[in-house]
Order: sequence, then structure tokens, then C-alpha cells
Amino acid sequence: MDEIKWKKISTEHIVQNKWIDFRGEKYIFPNGVESGYFYTFTKQNYVVIVAKNTEGKYICVKQYRPGIDCVTCEFPAGGMEAGENPLDCAKRELYEETGHVSDDWKVLITMPANATVCDNYFTVLIADNCRLTGKQNLDDTEFLNVEFIEEEKLEQMIFDNEFQQSNHVMAYYMAKYK
Repeated sequence: MDEIKWKKISTEHIVQNKWIDFRGEKYIFPNGVESGYFYTFTKQNYVVIVAKNTEGKYICVKQYRPGIDCVTCEFPAGGMEAGENPLDCAKRELYEETGHVSDDWKVLITMPANATVCDNYFTVLIADNCRLTGKQNLDDTEFLNVEFIEEEKLEQMIFDNEFQQSNHVMAYYMAKYK
């Protein structure tokens, strides 16, 4: 089979609001067989910020994640507003979540968040020499604590499954070996 792309034949929007578009979709496979439903969803694109303060410590946040019913430690991150570019979003999110700013930014990569079931993308950025210039300005659903973590401890947290967001782990290693 030269052509392996599936052909979408129908879409049913199960939940569709400003937060998510959850769909059931049917396809015809390359061999001509019609599929049952595959469930996919759309969420907003987002950024993950590998941030270090002027002392070289990683700026991380702890917050509750309902998907795994757990408080996680991760990098600052957040959703892009309509028309917002990744760098502007990252600057806004870093400040809102931690009160820090940086003049030393690098965009590393933009990639699919979960290509199997979701059509959004995330961008990994590095922010070095971050300095505290304000206080948190959290959204109504954000409750998080800021932590400053040395590299050796962060790597141990990854291997001890205490730094659990897989795309944040990937972001760490991409930033480390950029």
C-alpha cells in the first residue's frame, strides 16, 4: 500500500466548548474497510518553559492535576491565547505563575502534544537568568506553589517519578542537550 493515510468520513462532536472539542470520528482505512469511532479532541496550543533563575536553579511549580489525581512538580506552562505567539505566551505564563521575567529566551521546538488523540501543539522554550520582579497572578482555577530546584535534584525527581509530566521531562532533556 503506497497510501497509508486514513480518509475521514464523519465527525460527531460529543462535547464542544471553549475548553475542548471532543469528537467521535469514522474513517475508511487504506484497505477500504470502514472503521468504528476513533475519539480525538482539540485543545489550545501551549508552551512549556524550562526556566532557570540567576542562581542556576530550575523554576518549577507544584499543582494539582485531576487526570492523575495528584499534585505534580513541573515547569511553568500554559495555554496560548488566540493570535498569541509562543514567546509572548511563555513570557506571560512565566510571570503569571512565578512572578519571574527573563531577557534571555530561546525557542527550542514545537511538536504535537499527543498525535494519537489530540491535534494541539506545544512549544518548548528556555528562559535563563530569570529574576523575580513581581508576584503570582494566577487564573481562577490555578493554585500552585513555586519551587527552585537544583539540576541534580531535578534529575533524581525524574527517575523517582516525582516529576511526572512526560512533555516536561522531554523539555528538560532537550534544554540540557540543546
